[in-house]
Amino acid sequence: MDELRRQWAVLAGTGPEAEAAGDDLLRRWQEPHRHYHAVGHLRAVLDAVDELADAADDVDAVRLAAWFHDAVYAGRPGDDERASAVLARDMLTGLGAAPARVDEVARLVLVTVAHDPAPGDADGAVLCDADLAVLAGSPAEYAAYASAVRDDYAQVSDADFAAGRAAVLERLLDRPALFHTATGRRRWEEPARHNLHTELVLLRAAGS
Repeated sequence: MDELRRQWAVLAGTGPEAEAAGDDLLRRWQEPHRHYHAVGHLRAVLDAVDELADAADDVDAVRLAAWFHDAVYAGRPGDDERASAVLARDMLTGLGAAPARVDEVARLVLVTVAHDPAPGDADGAVLCDADLAVLAGSPAEYAAYASAVRDDYAQVSDADFAAGRAAVLERLLDRPALFHTATGRRRWEEPARHNLHTELVLLRAAGS
């Protein structure tokens, strides 16, 4: 956790207000109802952003957006990201960030609703690729990810979860590319598609 605090301080400063904001964000990422969308995911996204940093126009804005992109998490896709963008805007404004930086971070958080950045949106491409890099893990890593996602939706019945999850996987597989940066496509596209297809086959088999 100290390393995450250090990374936050580099982005937001070391004063008491910035420190309090960082502690608030870390508290959110460690809420007990989170399984996948937890502090380990924050670390993984920040690490992936570092791997893709050369593709970004403003990598610090991307890093800030990574801190905020799931800061509000109640299992309501779309609503959670919109609430996270509002939190980013309020918190960064309170810390004295430049309005342009605040606008960009909030915009990037909203890009993660669909993970479909516009052509030429280098920062959106980096953030989306970093957020989806988990899809390209080893079979064991992907299985752990899928299990944690299921735990995040523990309130949903098995049948409803399987139907909803299958629809998400189908939409992803229908895309011409899952990743938007050259590095992301080269490193992660093939294993991610394999993992998604495997999960989809298992979901369909379980429902048949």
